[in-house]
Amino acid sequence: MFAKPFVNALLPLTAALATAAGAQQGPAPAAKPATSTYAIPIGPSIGLDAAKRAATAASAEARKNGWFMAIAVVDPAGTLVYYEKADTTQLGSAAVAIDKARSAALYKRPTKAFEDALAKGGVGLRVLALQGAVPVDGGVPLLVEGKIVGAIGVSGDLSEHDAQCATVGAAALTAATTGR
Repeated sequence: MFAKPFVNALLPLTAALATAAGAQQGPAPAAKPATSTYAIPIGPSIGLDAAKRAATAASAEARKNGWFMAIAVVDPAGTLVYYEKADTTQLGSAAVAIDKARSAALYKRPTKAFEDALAKGGVGLRVLALQGAVPVDGGVPLLVEGKIVGAIGVSGDLSEHDAQCATVGAAALTAATTGR
């Protein structure tokens, strides 16, 4: 009998305290929107010398690790600019390297993004409907001064190794154009 009136008396006090605590904290900060890869501008097409520079770095990384790779560099529209393949690379990797590069250029993101989306299932399965999207790691956009100038695709070993080589190639291009 005593508990119910006591609880009823505490309810307004509890509500007042909660309101005061909320007022002291202020509104919750707005979540910062993620930067969309759609917003990355497209720059001038990568030239042959720059494409070779990226491919040479990727190839050196592959040789250092004993991997046999096919390496493709495309312009922002996905047109092949440069291609090379180690002598003992599996033949199927030739087309895969080009497809990875095209996918990364046309969709302005590493092919790993498609791989991850597909692995999550659910709405990530929509990747299967995107024409030319390759859901296998190893394709990386090439950026110069924050603009996409093309992409590099590498294939021939585990996709993680392909990506490692492609990332080294992209970093070499960035270093050459920024002086870092």
